[in-house]
Amino acid sequence: MIAETVCSAVSAAGLGIAVVTAYRKRYLAAVRVAAYSLVPIGLVMTGVVEWLADTAFSPTAWAGFGVLGVAWVLFMTTRAVERRRGGTRKERGAAARAAERPAVAPASAPSLGQGSRTAPRPASASRGEDDFSDIEAILKKHGI
Repeated sequence: MIAETVCSAVSAAGLGIAVVTAYRKRYLAAVRVAAYSLVPIGLVMTGVVEWLADTAFSPTAWAGFGVLGVAWVLFMTTRAVERRRGGTRKERGAAARAAERPAVAPASAPSLGQGSRTAPRPASASRGEDDFSDIEAILKKHGI
């Protein structure tokens, strides 16, 4: 009962402010103030205020909010753990399958610039040295 009275008074005061604002030839602001001032009385008329008042004093409703809070914490915890592991089970499986496939060589060798070509490596070079040839070429290109 008291909440409805307060909401009605707030709406009446807001409409009064809207009238004063319109009198000062600020019509757009006056319409905006009138719209905001009609919200509290609209909430009273739809029954939202009564529902909120009943919910605020209901232990069952507060227990329900507690259960929702626990559910939210559990959900966020699982999301954080999932991000640390690297995604969902489906994403991890796709990454594992992609790792099993052989790597595809680039279509063309990177440009080394003018006159900075390196001599081709002998065929007997070990596999470990061959892995760093691209990195060495990039470093030489930048003069490092």
